Amino acid sequence: MNAAVNRTTLKRELERLECHFTWNLSSQRAKLFIIRDNLEDIGTVEGYNWLGHIYNLQAYIHYQIGSPKDALRFLSRAAEALRQIRNTVSEEGPWLLVNYANLAWLHYYIGEERKSHTYLSKVDFLLNEYPSPYQAELHPEIYAEKAWAMMKFGRDNTLLAVQYFQKAIRMQPDMIEWHSSHVLALASTSKLYKTQLDMNTFEKLKLAKKHDPENLYLATIFLAASAGRGRRFEAEACELAKKILKKPVSSYSGIKPLLKLYRIYLSIDEALDLAEEALQRHPGERYLKRCAAICYKKKILSDIPPEQSIIDRAINLYEEVISLYHQSSLKRQITLANIYVKSIRSQCKADEIFEELLHKRNQDPRDRQMVYNYFAKYCLLTHKQSNKSIRYYMKAAAIQYPSIYRDNSIQILEKIRQRNRNRMCREIEKLLDNLHE
Repeated sequence: MNAAVNRTTLKRELERLECHFTWNLSSQRAKLFIIRDNLEDIGTVEGYNWLGHIYNLQAYIHYQIGSPKDALRFLSRAAEALRQIRNTVSEEGPWLLVNYANLAWLHYYIGEERKSHTYLSKVDFLLNEYPSPYQAELHPEIYAEKAWAMMKFGRDNTLLAVQYFQKAIRMQPDMIEWHSSHVLALASTSKLYKTQLDMNTFEKLKLAKKHDPENLYLATIFLAASAGRGRRFEAEACELAKKILKKPVSSYSGIKPLLKLYRIYLSIDEALDLAEEALQRHPGERYLKRCAAICYKKKILSDIPPEQSIIDRAINLYEEVISLYHQSSLKRQITLANIYVKSIRSQCKADEIFEELLHKRNQDPRDRQMVYNYFAKYCLLTHKQSNKSIRYYMKAAAIQYPSIYRDNSIQILEKIRQRNRNRMCREIEKLLDNLHE
């Protein structure tokens, strides 16, 4: 009885901590695998200022997907990285608050209550030694790390990240990387390549670039924002590409947004040339294969029918990328099916892919909706099977989980019902009425 009481008391103490285990981050496995792969693609070669935060988040993800030993390993790396990045004489500092809180939770989960108490005491010590500059607010180091983690979990969380970065910067304004990440989070909440960035955000982006001149990712986003405002950028893009290609491969290098800039404002062929040049320099890098695959997809799924050689190259790339990201490639498999449709040699493989996905077990609700939604489109556009298409839109809509795929399916069903030309309209109406109850 005493052990159970002590464990309950310990858990209450842990729940007041600020860390990944208390931030209500997604525990959806499909999402976690995607984030895990994205974190791995950031790389560690350059000793990024966010390296400790990367390891902390990786630890949380590995625990959630069932690898507590890997989680402990990443938390150990995080502590060391945070100490090195801060480059201080002291072994302890407020930058370890989240790391220690994560360790307290992890040891609790794996049944090591004594170690959990130890790290809980370490958190309390740091909070007393390094109090927040503003009473009743979190320490700026916590706000910054919370913001950085939130950025990885979708648009709604990015809006929160912007607010947390603002609070951190208000209390500790000399952290350049916080300013840069804050403005990148702010820019990512806008449709940068579709609409003009507002002047306030644009000026913040410009200022951040000035203070963080080595940040090529930031420079690329600023160039995209400048292009959106009608400014000529070709010469700068060329120089930026040269710098990025000389850097170690990383999703933070700026190559992905630069390729998008080329595709939208220059030409898809120039983007393909740049992607292939990057691959020639670093032929074994999966992230560059992923970026190149996106360019080929855009080329193939445009209105102009591509050459078979282009389709073959895209198929080879996507098959390789799917094998390299095998736990986070559901949407890539769907893309590959749509590319197969364009091939004169492999169209039947599209049916095989969808057949496999439709019978895949243990999919998250959102992933199941995605498969049903894309298969409904495939049935109509490729096989002209309108009734079968409607059936799968109905399947997607019937899954009670909020997602863009469910919303899209419902919108399409609503339009079909309004036209009232299909013999399935009564079934559609019944389904939609039930959804609205």
